[in-house]
Amino acid sequence: MNIPEDRKYTQSHEWALCADGEALVGITAHAQELLGDITFVDLPSVGSKVAAHAEAGSIESVKAASELYSPVSGTVVAVNKALEDSPEKVNLDPYGEGWLFKVKLDEEPQDLLDAAAYSELCEKEDH
Repeated sequence: MNIPEDRKYTQSHEWALCADGEALVGITAHAQELLGDITFVDLPSVGSKVAAHAEAGSIESVKAASELYSPVSGTVVAVNKALEDSPEKVNLDPYGEGWLFKVKLDEEPQDLLDAAAYSELCEKEDH
């Protein structure tokens, strides 16, 4: 399974790539595989506040609708507008073009998993 080492992960399968006081946020390859073909993404508004591990939007697929949780706390400074017309980008490239939103951090994220710990979590779930 592809789990990039350069970001941190949540137990609810979101990732955060933190740099220069901001975090790019998305869902993991494992999450998009579980969801199946993604058909719609409801993202937080630019300027809105998000809290770590709190609901920040939703994602719908052919299988289910699921809440999106923010891995970090802060103010949303950008959303991936390309997903409005092409939500399948999340399936095709969850760590690249399928990113969801960007947050200006209130503080450095706490209690997130590194790639090794997230890999262990996924392996436990698969058994």
